[in-house]
Amino acid sequence: MSRRLRRLPAVLLPLVLVAGGASACGNDSGSGSSSSSSTGALSAVSISGKPGEAPKVTYKKPMDATSLQTKVLVKGTGATVEDGDQVTAQIYVGNGFTKQKAFSTYDAGKPQQVTVNSQLSPVFADALKGRTLGSRIAVTAPADKAFGQGGNPQLKIGNKDSVLILVDLISKTKVLDAPQGAKQPAPAWAPALQTDGTKVTGLDFKGTPKPNGKLQSAALVKGDGATVQKGQTITVNYLGEVYGAAKPFDESYSRGEPASFAIGAGAVIPGWDKTLVGAKVGSRMILAIPPADGYGKTGNAQAGIKGTDTLYFVVDILAAG
Repeated sequence: MSRRLRRLPAVLLPLVLVAGGASACGNDSGSGSSSSSSTGALSAVSISGKPGEAPKVTYKKPMDATSLQTKVLVKGTGATVEDGDQVTAQIYVGNGFTKQKAFSTYDAGKPQQVTVNSQLSPVFADALKGRTLGSRIAVTAPADKAFGQGGNPQLKIGNKDSVLILVDLISKTKVLDAPQGAKQPAPAWAPALQTDGTKVTGLDFKGTPKPNGKLQSAALVKGDGATVQKGQTITVNYLGEVYGAAKPFDESYSRGEPASFAIGAGAVIPGWDKTLVGAKVGSRMILAIPPADGYGKTGNAQAGIKGTDTLYFVVDILAAG
């Protein structure tokens, strides 16, 4: 989803969305517990423990990574990760120069969902795509290759430091290409959809009654998948338009890739949290969101939204995990 509509967790912005400038090369190893005694950048560190458990990382010396390299420390026996999958993974990030842990989802108490698509940075693309569930993958790289020219100040990683990233692949969910389920009649308050195949291109407010100030939602397609739970990461296509407007203020259909974010966790506007939790995967939802459940009295100037505007959204729920 566009940054104007959500708060992206600080650690995920560089890890997932910033494209690096190098390609990676991978090597497979056996299954079981990981214990690194590799050459190259990994020779500076010892990594032990089983995938799915917090790794024990011991630095023998400062790490010197001159290129982005990927190595499978433990090869899992689960299903293969493919394009379009939403993967649940545990992630460890270490600063190879200071020999300090910078971030770990194990410490945060919750794994991370990552969607495998063309927007994924090389750091994660090679670590995930074609790998098997149950694997532990190690990535070593100069900071500028992993995070961009500025490194990652939020993680206290300078642009000249080396980075160690460990990824444990826990599970995966297939992301649907389009809504999947039974079509439902549109409610009287909803605008008509302008479409191009399965994509929504706009909303037609002709004949649509004026907003009543209430938060409203309905399924135009009632999905046949699992129920979305609070705190899950959902993957969606969406379009948002102010009541009576001639064009959307934001949408994802034309980008070619859906968006992923936490739901029911305050990461998006309240109207989304209140209406999408409890919906079914595969659903196409229509939402009417008054200012109190959108951007409040201040609106969102960047998106051209005033504090009195009611927002209408179409949301296709393509995965949840």
